[in-house]
Amino acid sequence: MMAANCFSYISGITLLGMPAEIYVYGTQYWSVLIAILLMSIGCGVFFLPVFYKLQLNTSYEYLQLRFDRRVRLLGSFLYIISTLLYIPIVVYIPALAFSQVTGVNLHLVTPLVCLVCIFYTSLGGMKAVVWTDALQTILMFGGAIVVVVVGTVAVGGIDVVWRRSEMSERIEFFNMDPSPTVRHTFWNIAFGSFFGWITHISVNQGMVQRFLAMPSINKARIMLFIFCVGVMVIVSVSCYTGLLIYATYHDCDRVTTKIIHASDQLLPYFVMDVTGFIPGLPGLFMAGVFSAALSSMSTGLNSMAGVIFEDYIKPRLSGKVSEARASLMMKIICAAIGVFCVCMVFIVENLGGVLQVSGSLGGVTNGPMLGIFTLGMFFPWANSIGTFVGGVAGLLVMSWISFGTQAAIAAKLITFPKKPVSVAGCTHLYPDALSSIVDDPLLPVEVQEEPLSIYNLSYTLYSLTGLVVVLVVGMLVSYVTGFQDPEQLDLDLLTPPIQRFFRKKGDEQGKANGRPARANGDVENPKLMEALLSSADNDDKRGRTEQQGATDEEPQAS
Repeated sequence: MMAANCFSYISGITLLGMPAEIYVYGTQYWSVLIAILLMSIGCGVFFLPVFYKLQLNTSYEYLQLRFDRRVRLLGSFLYIISTLLYIPIVVYIPALAFSQVTGVNLHLVTPLVCLVCIFYTSLGGMKAVVWTDALQTILMFGGAIVVVVVGTVAVGGIDVVWRRSEMSERIEFFNMDPSPTVRHTFWNIAFGSFFGWITHISVNQGMVQRFLAMPSINKARIMLFIFCVGVMVIVSVSCYTGLLIYATYHDCDRVTTKIIHASDQLLPYFVMDVTGFIPGLPGLFMAGVFSAALSSMSTGLNSMAGVIFEDYIKPRLSGKVSEARASLMMKIICAAIGVFCVCMVFIVENLGGVLQVSGSLGGVTNGPMLGIFTLGMFFPWANSIGTFVGGVAGLLVMSWISFGTQAAIAAKLITFPKKPVSVAGCTHLYPDALSSIVDDPLLPVEVQEEPLSIYNLSYTLYSLTGLVVVLVVGMLVSYVTGFQDPEQLDLDLLTPPIQRFFRKKGDEQGKANGRPARANGDVENPKLMEALLSSADNDDKRGRTEQQGATDEEPQAS
């Protein structure tokens, strides 16, 4: 159940965006499998042990223990911005698919998607999210695989798919161009994308929450491995689907002929065109797309409502807040976020392909978010002032780059080379439709202003760029304001490889000074000691309450 719940982060962006990416630009993006594999290793070795040992309610509590409340609020603020930029894209995808299949206006579908998700998320809470995620994962995988199998048989087999894709130069895995301005290369996909993926999995509140729910760290790592394998499978299926769609329409491009309006509609059109003769299959596919979207949205709404309430509302309320009042407030937050996301869809639909838009907007917060956690776990000299200033600097720089680039793309100042398509086989079209495909007549070319060179940076490097900005600014400001003394820092707040280095160094200094070596888990940070004692006291109270409840129930059971 928990493993299936983790797949809520595989949304319609994967199911619809990746096939469109492969169809238009080729298979270079497929090398993201390397980034996913590295992400799972990095998460299991560097980040998961820290969170699991501290057993915190949210990943942002770590920032308060390591630094102060300002840094914690910065972390939760980055998460809120990230989710607010992500959910509208997730909502837009199923609305786009449903509009292509049924002809219903996209803006009528979007509010319905949000209403359904807000209803079961706000009423059912996390329990509803867990159960719906499990069901939606099955529908998502099932729908995608059935469509691929039927489509491959219809086109003539995998060899036909591969041969037609090779002839159109779509098979490309090793573009070794070192330039950071090339949209996709082996380097920026396989290694640059790693930083975005590890941010989503290692420090994102929604995923950390799931890993901490496991009874032991070994089982948490097993779930991480299952998640990694599952993601690699669904990404591979989605990428292959892009090749399959091209092989089916290799001589009659549906975008050029204006049969569909955007490349992200290719998969819904393909399902209706090729597999529509099978009763129920288009419905199964639409269920899979909607399931992926609802799963991601419900997870985001639930996690974001909890973060907003815990970090921004609860501290400002006087007295103890009852569960009923807290539940009501979180339902109101979910509803408000849903309304905002519906409005944001009007902007998202004008930004181009959803895969790049998702990566570009995610880069605004991924790098800064990863940066402040990296300063905390890998750099024991980083102080709270430096981390806060570094995080804000990273957010401002990446907002400027990301939004500036999106504006330049919308103004046609930045374009990307696409793989060739053909309309030679479009004999089924009416003559007037064929005549509309010819190239536009030569017109005087307007001299357009060149965009800033930084706007040409590949969106796959946004997370890495933000991370570097945070680390450089954070350490410089920490130096100016006075480094944190590693000796006054509890080792449990550091990642295990850094822990071992400082524990060994501390033991050597201790022997030289005649004091015993510090044992694993000794707490020298007063803030951490207070938090851990409070957590232990709460756990003890809960244990006594559960024991008393079980004692009270025994006579009734007998």
